[in-house]
Amino acid sequence: MSRLRRAGWAPNTEEAWTSFRLHISNHMKDQGNPATELVDYINENRTSNKLSKLQDNPGLGCMALQYIEECKGNCSANGTVNCHPPEEDITEVYAPNCGVELPTVDIISGRIVRCHSKYLEPAQAFSEIIFQDKKTLSLVHSKGHTEVGVGLRGTHRGPFFWCILFSSGQTNSTFVLEGGTGIKQKRGCFSGTDTPCSGGQKVMVFHGFSVPFAMVVFLIIGMLFHS
Repeated sequence: MSRLRRAGWAPNTEEAWTSFRLHISNHMKDQGNPATELVDYINENRTSNKLSKLQDNPGLGCMALQYIEECKGNCSANGTVNCHPPEEDITEVYAPNCGVELPTVDIISGRIVRCHSKYLEPAQAFSEIIFQDKKTLSLVHSKGHTEVGVGLRGTHRGPFFWCILFSSGQTNSTFVLEGGTGIKQKRGCFSGTDTPCSGGQKVMVFHGFSVPFAMVVFLIIGMLFHS
């Protein structure tokens, strides 16, 4: 390492770290919120079939994230999730955990829960989750839906989960988050918000590695070159 340092190969750790953080920041901005992007794909598919767009409801999206929390240990090899939480959890667990005003909780007219061994970009997730079978696609095309919410979360060294909840409630008055934002979620992300997915996850996918792991590797390399 000392030969490299004398030859001018040793990086400035502080400058390198600043550059790395900037790269991470730019990557997060480019990523945006994949849960919201998935809603866009759903609506594009509906409008291409001459169906109305669904309102992207953040309260419903947050509750989709809660649904994942209960089902995260039930991922099958074919990507389906065998999980049926009791209906009362909607008002007793999901709504309180999200800060959804209880009087605004309405009917959930459909749900899709899927998983995959790795993270999928929204377009790929849409094709593999939504178009997996005719039954799922017919649910997306239902004329009874008025709103949609999507939750996304990865598990530690495990699969990624996507949950899509549909509602037939009156738009702009159902699943309302307290104060407009509700309760901040520590893991995962949900549609209907401007918060990037990484903002709600302790571990963010970054070129196949988690950010904390990439940071550690980068710092170790910097220290070795600087020693």
